[in-house]
Amino acid sequence: MGEPILATRELTRDFNAFRAVDHVSITVNAGSMTGLIGPNGAGKTTLFNAIVGSLKPTSGSVFLDGSDITGLAPEQLFSKGLARTFQIPRPFARMSVLENVMLAPLAQAGERLLGPFLSRGAARRQEREIRERAMEVLDFMTLARLADHPAGKISGGQMKLLELARVLMGDPKVILLDEPAAGVNPTLAGTLIEKIEELNRRGKTFLIIEHDMDFIMRHCNPIIALSEGKVVFEGTAEQAQSNPVLLDAYLGARADG
Repeated sequence: MGEPILATRELTRDFNAFRAVDHVSITVNAGSMTGLIGPNGAGKTTLFNAIVGSLKPTSGSVFLDGSDITGLAPEQLFSKGLARTFQIPRPFARMSVLENVMLAPLAQAGERLLGPFLSRGAARRQEREIRERAMEVLDFMTLARLADHPAGKISGGQMKLLELARVLMGDPKVILLDEPAAGVNPTLAGTLIEKIEELNRRGKTFLIIEHDMDFIMRHCNPIIALSEGKVVFEGTAEQAQSNPVLLDAYLGARADG
């Protein structure tokens, strides 16, 4: 494992009187596949949202590569190398798979108000480069044959692959995955896991929420567990399987979503 690349310090998020994330301090090392587990309602997705800027923390800090990124907007964090996927994919349904991926890079010349008029050649060159890069990513994610299909017409598992493809267009350092295997048929789940492992071997760092304990125990190290918004465990898969505090958190926590 490398040096710490993502960290939270005393991160807290309240919703009125309810504390969903309670002074959480975690560290994700560069090159790791860190698993984030916990019963329903433990605060896992809220923690993700507070890290990536979708929710403003009530208090505490988030650091990326040692820099304080607390409260930055998701697009700012994307440009700094921090990206996330969602439990339920959110493609632009009427656009093609390829167009969805091509939209991902930020600050494209053609998006600026005067860009198409002041730098047509640059915009066209950039579009060609983005298209080529998008096709490379789609090929890696086994979606190249669906490039011209409407994104809303592909399967749920293929949408998960597409969501990761969109993230990869930003060449992020750290990728947060929210239940990547949920609702995916075994064949596509296997493909998705293979791609995650390959990206990890290439140096990508992952923080992964997943309820599939077989996935977590096989592929993640370390494992961090939340219960009622607090960290209750951090360690290896072997330690997790015999930890009484973790077992109690799963068996005793209320399933409140």
